[in-house]
Amino acid sequence: MTTPITVFTGFLGAGKTSIILSLLPRLPKDYSVVLLKNEFGDVEVDSKLADAANAARGEGDADRKTNLTAVSEILNGCLCCVLVGQMSSALVEIKENFAPDRIIIECSGSAFPATLAFQIRQLAVDTNGAFKLDSIVTVVDAENFAGYEDTSPTARMQASYSDVILINKWEHVTERQLDIVLDHLHTLNDLTPKIKCDGREGVDPELIFGLDSKLFQLEERERHESHHHSHSNEPHTDEVQTLSILRRGSSLDDFPTREQFENEILKTLSKETVYRLKGFALLVPSSSTSPSPSSTLNPSLEILNWAFGRWDWTSYQPKDSEGEDFALRLTIMGERGPQLRNAAKRVAEALGAEVVAGHA
Repeated sequence: MTTPITVFTGFLGAGKTSIILSLLPRLPKDYSVVLLKNEFGDVEVDSKLADAANAARGEGDADRKTNLTAVSEILNGCLCCVLVGQMSSALVEIKENFAPDRIIIECSGSAFPATLAFQIRQLAVDTNGAFKLDSIVTVVDAENFAGYEDTSPTARMQASYSDVILINKWEHVTERQLDIVLDHLHTLNDLTPKIKCDGREGVDPELIFGLDSKLFQLEERERHESHHHSHSNEPHTDEVQTLSILRRGSSLDDFPTREQFENEILKTLSKETVYRLKGFALLVPSSSTSPSPSSTLNPSLEILNWAFGRWDWTSYQPKDSEGEDFALRLTIMGERGPQLRNAAKRVAEALGAEVVAGHA
């Protein structure tokens, strides 16, 4: 049986994970999907978001659960360069362990779609047709595309080589701003369908599944790679830098409430410098909801997902096997340079944490 693979690309913070999770409940309830997620950082945030979403949809009604059979994350690098080769092994393992009806690959925000497509097509040959590339779907953030398109060759390439372009966050812009985004996209890729979508409502699976992509055939590999190398002076990973912020231990002394976290940190981040801030934080209840001192209150573990000035929190109940001793664990991603390092240092200092690592 051939397993179709759908690849989701799109710049950091475009909303790929939200769209994938909102897509799944629209599938037939006996249709199984495994998500293979690639991330620059070292924090498994998206698999936890998927677990939380699956649990929330299933509360009181088993039929409301998503069709997500499993989530596998490959961290600390990009599948199309630093971690090239790991994807094929992961796909074979997923098929052997879960035999899903479909595999969805969610790329890191700076992945080149061509390299991933070539790997999948080569795997299809090596496994006698056990896999096939069904479609490459690019998610575009209508609110911020005009900004990051100017600075990211990868963002332009993602939009240029795609079977379908999903325009997310369009409800946050004016009609004139949306027209400008569409003009840019038509210039990059005039033939590919462009569909407005909502990260909450999802997109009709029939619009993006079953496309049997003709992009990036194996015989195009040499021509494409020659063209790419002749037009690139730097690796694409130089566009983005990732730093890790950690506060160990479970002490909540001087730790902010959610309101303080938002007002003192999230609202002050520059979206020109910081693209994403995501991870886990133990938060104490707001003083306005409880008169007790924070040291006597039970903290809750929250997943933070901040992108280009917008954010949300998701409560998460860790499994017994996940008992890590930390009060804060975040990944901050943005434009490479001293401004991002300074932003990471400021966040860490405000939370009594430290910047412990960085990744390309």
